[in-house]
Amino acid sequence: MEQSSRLTAEQIKAEQASFMTKVYGWMSVALLITGFVAMFTASTPAMIEFIFGNMIVFWGLFIGEVLLVGYLASAISGMSANMATGIFLFYAAINGLTLSAIFLIYTAGSIASTFFITAGTFAVMSVYGYFTKTDLTSMGNLLFMALIGLVIASVVNMFLKSEMLYWVSTYLGVIIFVGLTAYDTQKVKEMNVIGNEGTDDDRKEAISGALTLYLDFIGLFVYLLRLFGSRK
Repeated sequence: MEQSSRLTAEQIKAEQASFMTKVYGWMSVALLITGFVAMFTASTPAMIEFIFGNMIVFWGLFIGEVLLVGYLASAISGMSANMATGIFLFYAAINGLTLSAIFLIYTAGSIASTFFITAGTFAVMSVYGYFTKTDLTSMGNLLFMALIGLVIASVVNMFLKSEMLYWVSTYLGVIIFVGLTAYDTQKVKEMNVIGNEGTDDDRKEAISGALTLYLDFIGLFVYLLRLFGSRK
């Protein structure tokens, strides 16, 4: 706080911009890893058989992902910067294994076009979240509750197999993740501790922010793919 009080407004803005550059950089690295692993897995018959030929393996990977991201989010403050980075990138690779399913379901062209749609939408909402002076906290709380409802509805529909519920959850999913992108960008920007640039804590903050925005990007991409993806 003492360091922050001695900095000018221009210096604070510059440090925030530098921090967000690191956040987006780590997020991009994670997305590249996920995409590469997903494409490699989908093009390797032995990997496809191993992951999707036995649902115990698939669900084991999925549950492992959830536990891993939960552990990283809750315990990152007590980790070293290198450990936090390693777990984050390992999570991105594991996510690529399960997301390889999209290459088995959708055409490569529609996956590519949806990725660019997602990137454009994400960029617009992230820029809005970064520059807006409006406090998005109340919107974020509502979106988080809606996200919980969406997860519950998706699990229930695994058994009901209702086409109407599928499409309702798809449109809601797009709306939720569009809103969360703006809210989380604002939250990540504000979580940066001014004055600790270049430290291990600074890198851990960047990894934490990258994880948050990475999850928003993946969520938005998956739901947009339901709308724009062409099935094989």
